[in-house]
Amino acid sequence: MRAAVILKREFGFLSRDRSVLMWMAVVFCLSSVAVWSGMSEIRHQQSTIERLLAADQQDRLAELSKQSDWGSAAYYSFHLTYLPPSDFAFAALGQRDVLPWKHRLRMLALEGQIYEHDAGNPELALVGRFDFAFFTAFVLPLILIFLLHDLKSTERVAGRFNLLNATVGSDTPLWWWRGAVVACCVLIACVLPLALGGMAGGTDLVTLFIAMAWVAVYVLFWSIVCVLFAGWERSGAVILSALVGVWIFFGTLLPTGSRMIIDQVVPMPSGADILMTQREAVNDAWDLPVNATMEPFVARHPEWQGFVYTGEGFNWPWYYAFQQVGDQKTEQLALAYRQGRLERDALAGWVSLLAPPALLERQLQRLAFTDLRSAIVYEDEVRSFHGELRAFFYPKLFGQRPYDAERLANLPQFAPERS
Repeated sequence: MRAAVILKREFGFLSRDRSVLMWMAVVFCLSSVAVWSGMSEIRHQQSTIERLLAADQQDRLAELSKQSDWGSAAYYSFHLTYLPPSDFAFAALGQRDVLPWKHRLRMLALEGQIYEHDAGNPELALVGRFDFAFFTAFVLPLILIFLLHDLKSTERVAGRFNLLNATVGSDTPLWWWRGAVVACCVLIACVLPLALGGMAGGTDLVTLFIAMAWVAVYVLFWSIVCVLFAGWERSGAVILSALVGVWIFFGTLLPTGSRMIIDQVVPMPSGADILMTQREAVNDAWDLPVNATMEPFVARHPEWQGFVYTGEGFNWPWYYAFQQVGDQKTEQLALAYRQGRLERDALAGWVSLLAPPALLERQLQRLAFTDLRSAIVYEDEVRSFHGELRAFFYPKLFGQRPYDAERLANLPQFAPERS
């Protein structure tokens, strides 16, 4: 009963504080902008996929109609692969802003095609995209700090501190109740646009509930920190400076410093290294003896060891053989790059337990399937599909089968695991 009275009183005080109401409106507006921005980007990506799917089919059929042999059919046909956004991706765009989520593949050397992607906006790449995850992880704590840092100092300046203590009997519960009321209002203003956007976008209710639970825990953490600092018998300016320092440490210094250490602890090649190694291998193959290409290719595909090519004139099977050998020469680099990214991501996950902003972003990205692991799963799907293309064309190329355009109707079609 006493708790209900305190809550009623604190909500009454809050409703008459115009500055607090203004900040509630700011939180709601910023959260709405973040959700709208994310949803706009996802709608753009979805429409891009739909448009490219239609164009991909038409372009491939048009090119295949002009060909008269299996080598040309494989060379001139492009195949669209893509990673569709999840129904919660609008809230945390994550790796979709950094790594490619669509490719147009040919049956050439694969690794170089995987690591080539569209050039983005360099300014956007520098500052990141303003989505819900970014707003909640980095902007919301600042608003809580501004609202809660002077819980006691304001009352002292106004001369009401001793009167309030005399009224309630103990000052400690009062400030916790007041901080809880402010935090609840901030939380509601923050998650309401997320809930509305998620329901409008068809997001699974369980996913929405888990996301809002993470945000609630995050708001609780920063509220406790702010109320604890607010009890410090210093001026509001000193408390504010200290809390901003805590925010800078958790939000910037710790993640950035740990990332630099992790990069040193877990060395790995870059995508550019893989791309250049493969291109050099493929380009050099034109000037190498035929055996230099065919021996490593046949070692991987012993079923084609009976294929004979004298090296006179151009030959499609030999051409695709040295394309694959280019991939084989970069396999160890590609594997090291894949494992290195996973190891760095795992270490960053442990560090995020000490950096709440990074932890919240990671959890929201995991719910949205926009984390690094989801991006690597897509790369694996691309490799698997490329393998299906080779399995379709190799018997026709190395088996010297006569060209039959009707068999092209059985070309593999890319189907994302999550659609």
